Amino acid sequence: MSLVMKPTASASASASAVQRAATRRSTVALGRPCRRVAFQGARSLRVSAQVQAPQPVAQDEQRWDAQVMEGKVRNVSGADLRQYLSDGWVVLDVRPPSEASKARIQGAVEVPIFVEDTEVSLSSLIKRLSAFGMGGWWLGGTHMVPNQNFLAEVQAKVPKGSRLVVGCQKGLRSLAACEQLSLAGYETLAWVNGGFDSCRKDEVPTVGDVDIRFAGIGGLSEMIGWTEVQQEQNKGLGSADGAIKLVAVILAADLLLFAYEYLQAYMNGSL
Repeated sequence: MSLVMKPTASASASASAVQRAATRRSTVALGRPCRRVAFQGARSLRVSAQVQAPQPVAQDEQRWDAQVMEGKVRNVSGADLRQYLSDGWVVLDVRPPSEASKARIQGAVEVPIFVEDTEVSLSSLIKRLSAFGMGGWWLGGTHMVPNQNFLAEVQAKVPKGSRLVVGCQKGLRSLAACEQLSLAGYETLAWVNGGFDSCRKDEVPTVGDVDIRFAGIGGLSEMIGWTEVQQEQNKGLGSADGAIKLVAVILAADLLLFAYEYLQAYMNGSL
């Protein structure tokens, strides 16, 4: 009979901290998947995120980074991944289902360290709206909460003696997951530095040969083809399809503005 460990208080605190840090890093990275000349509002969002980042987040990040510096967690890149798989390592994909479903890794064990917040409450609604306003409208995604069954699910799927390569889309959540796994008794761990967003096409074996970077895009930037991976594969604004999408978005925004002004005039009795 296998022993299932419940998350400790420190592990729960780490999970909360990584969510705040991931939100900050993804918001700060708004300029990475888009052209720097785009949307000056993105710059103000990055500054706002840096100012609002809680102080404990930096301490948690330092502790997670120390795992690599001390040699407890190996530092690997996307270029190393196929060799690790051929050597018998197991990929533990800790991305949420919304990301993993876009580009699934062949043979990976999928256990999200965070899941989408589905709670029906005023506080949850405020958090989701905040996530949307802090970059979700541009990058996609929503407010996430820690997966309380993370360790139990991993232990049910992966024996303690396994060699694990832990990965997520951006690289931060997987590093936090390594800390929890180490405390739970997993001794041989590796981490994809920079996450799957730092990998190139064909470095990560995916189902259907999908470029794994597509799992990290969303929102308006994906809709109009503004992301780096879309530009590389000629599926962005440089293509006819991307230009048509951009024109459609501009027309839709103009139509909404016209409808709003018309409604305001009607309510004010100007019509």
